[in-house]
Amino acid sequence: MASSSSSSCIYEVFLNFRGEDTRRIFTCHLYDDLYDKKKIKTFMDDEKLRRGDEISDALLNAIQGSKISVVIFSTDYASSKWCLNELVKILECKHTNGQIIIPVFYGVSPSDVRHQTGIFKHGFDQLEQQFKDKPEMVQKWRDTLTETSQIAGHESTKFSNDAQLVNKIVEDVLKKLEKITVSTDSSNGLVGLNSRIEQIKPFLCMDLSDTVQIVGIWGMGGIGKTTLAEAIFDQFSGEFDGKYFAKNVWRKSETEGGLEDLQKEMLSTILSEKLEVAGPNIPLFTKGRVRRMKALIVLDDVNKDEQLEGLIGGLDQYGPGSRIVVTTRDKRVLEKFGVEKEKIYRVNGLKFDEAFEHFCNFAVKENHCPEDLYQHSWRVVWYANGNPLVLKVLGSSLYLKRKSHWENVLDDLNRICESDIHGIYDILKISFNELTRKEKSMFLDIACFLEGEDKDFVTRILDDSGSHRLDVLVDKSLITVSYSRLQMHDLLQEMGREIVRQESEEELGRRSRLWDPKEIRHVLKHNM
Repeated sequence: MASSSSSSCIYEVFLNFRGEDTRRIFTCHLYDDLYDKKKIKTFMDDEKLRRGDEISDALLNAIQGSKISVVIFSTDYASSKWCLNELVKILECKHTNGQIIIPVFYGVSPSDVRHQTGIFKHGFDQLEQQFKDKPEMVQKWRDTLTETSQIAGHESTKFSNDAQLVNKIVEDVLKKLEKITVSTDSSNGLVGLNSRIEQIKPFLCMDLSDTVQIVGIWGMGGIGKTTLAEAIFDQFSGEFDGKYFAKNVWRKSETEGGLEDLQKEMLSTILSEKLEVAGPNIPLFTKGRVRRMKALIVLDDVNKDEQLEGLIGGLDQYGPGSRIVVTTRDKRVLEKFGVEKEKIYRVNGLKFDEAFEHFCNFAVKENHCPEDLYQHSWRVVWYANGNPLVLKVLGSSLYLKRKSHWENVLDDLNRICESDIHGIYDILKISFNELTRKEKSMFLDIACFLEGEDKDFVTRILDDSGSHRLDVLVDKSLITVSYSRLQMHDLLQEMGREIVRQESEEELGRRSRLWDPKEIRHVLKHNM
């Protein structure tokens, strides 16, 4: 079963079906293809969730939190009040928030579903008799069946076997999910993302299916490299046999296991099976399978060419049509690995009008600024120099604050930019300095130890006010919560760790936190 998310969309696909008709002969295969093979977050219920007359909270949340519902009409579908009640809710979600519905007519015709006739009639007649004292409910079910069956879908009779039908449905789901992703011009709230996607498309050469291409995305920290790489991955991953996205490569490469563990994870993900070996120990048979696969690989935040060599080696290791995307702050990493100059895309800062809109989205929760704050906003945007992360963090810190607070922040920005040595950390630290002592402590704990941990786990190990402090950090854009896990931008994490290092640059044991195994061993060895 797919895992839930803290965001508004918990699942990408919800499967609505009559279990006795299709669970073991069709729906389970569709689920396997969607969730196990294509890694699409898919909800397929079990019988334990269907008890009593009402839809359970788990089912209700799954329906409301899905982008797409695949409705599988079968011969006995209409005899199930649970199927029909789910369908009523699905159609309601279509009307209220634009949820996409994909009907599948498995062994029944759209006309029979629309009019409750033919082979579909028997089941509905049984249900109508059972609920003859509730004519309004029965009519609601009729209207819902009629409306849903008029949506273009897939008919099993038009395919020679179920495998072809499953492939077609999966293809349809992928295309619709890609369209949803692309139509949103602000993954993580980044204004101007679509224009960047269009600029980098020629670098990818997606029309060349016989060659392997490697593309570099280069730019300063916080400029939007990861967001752009994620958007590319979301838009094009459906066109590949295997796909893999690795975040924070340089940091993971320095942990115990390092590149070898990353390579295991990468190959296991691409091949959809768990591998226990990596590096020179990979069997020739496994290498041969990878060479026959068209793969999309994104390696995010690489800082040494050795990391690329250790993870992907030569491009001849991957099948024709494969694409490898690498993000880095250091252009020389790409050049040393042999990435062609024409294949390196530089991510520049936002244009001023884009930066102004991006800032306003967080500072005033609108894409335009109130007149009384216009000059102040203009100055903040100018200081941020088009860096999306800086704009987001500063904007979030100013939301609902008095004008006098804005002026204090501007004074800090002016002082930072007038000094001989200043940088992005100093600007980001303005937001950190506004936190309470306990909020600062939590921020540093996450930066040093808890990034990537489950939110509920972190809340449990903190005191009673821990949940509130987490909310403060989220509101200030210092952390995010994705699929119930705490995430922190690598630049903010580096800033937090640097704050701890500066507590005592020489004596490691005097620092409030230690996270590096080498430093921990050093302190234990010399303080025993």
